Amino acid sequence: MAVRAVRGAVQLERDESGHMDEQVGALLTAILERNGLAADDLISIWFTATPDLHSDFPAAAARKLGIVDVPLICAQELDIDGAMPRVVRVLAHIESDRPRADIAHVYLGAAAALRKDIAQ
Repeated sequence: MAVRAVRGAVQLERDESGHMDEQVGALLTAILERNGLAADDLISIWFTATPDLHSDFPAAAARKLGIVDVPLICAQELDIDGAMPRVVRVLAHIESDRPRADIAHVYLGAAAALRKDIAQ
């Protein structure tokens, strides 16, 4: 079984804890479903949030989905002029037999504009 990385992002409409839970939960669910993964396939997840998001930790949404024994970490994204606001990004390390080219990276809603080259 190989170690692979899966990317994803979602743009929030507003900085509210419940909305972040909903949107990050939808992103994580889509990553798992599109890659045929279960929580046991996760090694770790790294979350970043743009500096305008401070209502909650994105990792809290993972815990609410039942991802409780996977190491999670949150960090702040670089504050770049003109960057898309209210974005949570995910880098998940997984165990998978899929070739790297078959990994489905998930960019939901407006965040699809961030990586048109790999967004599914």
